Amino acid sequence: MRLLYSALYYCLMPCIVLRMLWRSRLAPAYRQRWSERLGYFRGLPDDGVPAIWVHAVSVGETIAAAPLVESLLQQFPDYRVVLTTTTPTGSERARALFGDRVLHVYAPWDLPGSLRRFLDRTRPRLLIIMETELWPNMLHYTRASGCNVMLANGRMSQRSARGYARVAGLTRQLLSSLNVVACQTLEDSKRFLALGVAPAVLHVTGSVKFDVTLDESLRNQAAELRRTFMVGGRPVLVAASTHPGEEALVLAAFRDIRRTRGDCLLVLVPRHPERFEKVHGLCVREGWQVVRRSSDSEPSGADDILLGDTMGELLLLLGTATVAVVGGSLLAHGGHNVLEAAVWGVPAVSGPHMENFAEVSARLEAAGAVIRLDTPGALSDTLQRLLDDADLRQRMGMAGLQVLDENRGASARLLALVQRQLALS
Repeated sequence: MRLLYSALYYCLMPCIVLRMLWRSRLAPAYRQRWSERLGYFRGLPDDGVPAIWVHAVSVGETIAAAPLVESLLQQFPDYRVVLTTTTPTGSERARALFGDRVLHVYAPWDLPGSLRRFLDRTRPRLLIIMETELWPNMLHYTRASGCNVMLANGRMSQRSARGYARVAGLTRQLLSSLNVVACQTLEDSKRFLALGVAPAVLHVTGSVKFDVTLDESLRNQAAELRRTFMVGGRPVLVAASTHPGEEALVLAAFRDIRRTRGDCLLVLVPRHPERFEKVHGLCVREGWQVVRRSSDSEPSGADDILLGDTMGELLLLLGTATVAVVGGSLLAHGGHNVLEAAVWGVPAVSGPHMENFAEVSARLEAAGAVIRLDTPGALSDTLQRLLDDADLRQRMGMAGLQVLDENRGASARLLALVQRQLALS
């Protein structure tokens, strides 16, 4: 079945290349560094020093992996760390977080030649895959090279489980390649078991997203931005990682807010960089005074909206927020990581669609750190209430920080599993 998959992948390569070229019209980074995706790059020195390969997908997984990567660098100094991502936003965040302390390249396309070249240049002893990024050739050739494979921070929603079950043969082949499956929750582990994962390799370690930390440099940057954004004492509303259709909902709520208070700044951060121009055009057509983050111009008191059209700065921009809105949740996109607001002590509002972060969202909502709307139509009234009630905002912010403190520790549990795998490899 894997050979059939590889043949299909080769046939689809022209479509994959065309899609990346299409996306590069608005996000030029998609047409850069293609050689890395084919496994051509300057590899690690051939000096016998082993490597640990950590694979994340985009910026969210990279941020989630950050505490684990930092721990790997500190606790396994005799190993080099290779960090791969698949998107430009993930790449930017990886470079900002780790610089040259890790070897960062784009993950190779899931083709036999690309994987072989990548493995020859990195020679990993252990592959740590963040969440559920399972690719047949990646798993096959990594295991064939003698490298163990660990799925970390694994999650398996009901929807994903149904999808994997439709290709049961390929799924069993994929899952049999995993030496360790470290799940976020007991429910995730039950779904992995139902798909054929051996009980001996399953562990429930919690979510590393709770281990997110803010270094002093980031805190200082956010404090400086906050002073600039809050000119005249105005509140800052950050709409984070919005998807098509959600900007219109946020702008409608923002218009209602500005009718009653004219001193609010909206920081609008679309999820995908190729949509920056379109969202900018929408804001301008609706009559708002917009400044772009990429222009290096700070918003003045006359500006209504700051468009977050840079990559890898969402966590920083959330540090300026009075209230945050979780993108991807107002419409059916599964939501995004609300912990990135909670770590700043920022109260958050989400829509009804938080399936991708169901467990995290439920814990924060139960603690009173997040208000989850039944319908997007309630967004305006909810934001008005939060902006008018400083005590409520403070209680929500403190509740979010408490949830984070109570659920930390997944990275330490993962490190224990890493130690065991390295000893066996």
